[in-house]
Amino acid sequence: MATHKTMMKILVTVKEVATVEDEFEIEGTAIADQYLGADLNEWDDYAVEEAVQLQEAGLADEVVTVTIGPEDCEQTIRQALAKGADRAIRVWDDALEDVDLLDVGAKTDILSAVVEAEEPDLVLSGVQSGDDSFGATGVSLASAVGFQWGAVVNGLEHDLEDGVASVRRELEGGVEELTDIDLPAVLTIQTGINEPRYASLRGIRQAQRKDLDVQTLADLGVDASAVEGDLELTEMYEPETESDVTVWEGGADDTAGQLAELLREKGVAQ
Repeated sequence: MATHKTMMKILVTVKEVATVEDEFEIEGTAIADQYLGADLNEWDDYAVEEAVQLQEAGLADEVVTVTIGPEDCEQTIRQALAKGADRAIRVWDDALEDVDLLDVGAKTDILSAVVEAEEPDLVLSGVQSGDDSFGATGVSLASAVGFQWGAVVNGLEHDLEDGVASVRRELEGGVEELTDIDLPAVLTIQTGINEPRYASLRGIRQAQRKDLDVQTLADLGVDASAVEGDLELTEMYEPETESDVTVWEGGADDTAGQLAELLREKGVAQ
């Protein structure tokens, strides 16, 4: 039987996440703003790279990214455009302004509407985000839109034939599973599946000219009540360390002696 390669539209979910300095202070249920930065979510960076590689292999004719976030995040998510994505969608609405923790259900409702409008053949999502770390949005989205799914994908053959994706999945205990998944599908991408590229100066300049479409909940046909989740952040604190760490400075001779003395004190060495 003859096989043929599938030309696809790929939708990649991306997110700006907060980065935190080594030393910080907590104010109520948030980290004080002066200790925060912002960056593209690490797992999403790998998902973008995988999508762009599929396009470079001649398997996709368009890579679109979608994010849920305010205008302030545009420069961060344009990193995906600078790395090769063709256009971007940013969803924001007044109803989202006061939401401290957008839960998986709300994200699913919003992203499902984008999938319905864009009709992608393949959706790539990071396994999790570096802030809330739910690790469930990709699979929840697949269920909502009726797509097949593969979670924690750390290998994807760049030779999709007859609408089938051959993937390698990372399971518990270091076990890996090889499986074929029919398209359309949602794959959640694990770090290490590839090596994300740096955005070139040319790519950064081009990203500023690429289309970034802003859509409200009403534009997508999503009721504002969808963002009223069942989760509430009640407390934030630094976890206590379970063990003490001793750090010695100096040359090898000095630190070796100090280590030997500590081991004798602990009864590990004579």
